[in-house]
Amino acid sequence: MVTPTLVDKVLRNLPLWKVEFTQLGSPLFPHLPKQLEFLADAVEDFAEGADKELPYLAGAQAAFALMYVHRKTGIIPGTLPAMAKVDNSSVVRAALIQNEKAFAEYAKRHAIEWATVTSKP
Repeated sequence: MVTPTLVDKVLRNLPLWKVEFTQLGSPLFPHLPKQLEFLADAVEDFAEGADKELPYLAGAQAAFALMYVHRKTGIIPGTLPAMAKVDNSSVVRAALIQNEKAFAEYAKRHAIEWATVTSKP
């Protein structure tokens, strides 16, 4: 369960996580760093009250996706690095797809081209 306290914890860690997320790119998942950057920005704006129109569910799912990717353990073990990115990408895509309308509206409000943050594989 993603609580406001957990969102605050994510917010405090985001500067370091953003640097970490830039290193996750691979030819198989070229979209992942951009999607993580988008979700991190959305969580920051949501948690700081800079975007009061983003629904709580969208902010909470974005925070969950960021926490999941940051964790060193997942559904697919990190001992299989290429495969570990599959589950990271899947969790991120699920958050984007489930909240596509809310995130598309967020992107529009913040002059972000939604097509560049594709939720497609």
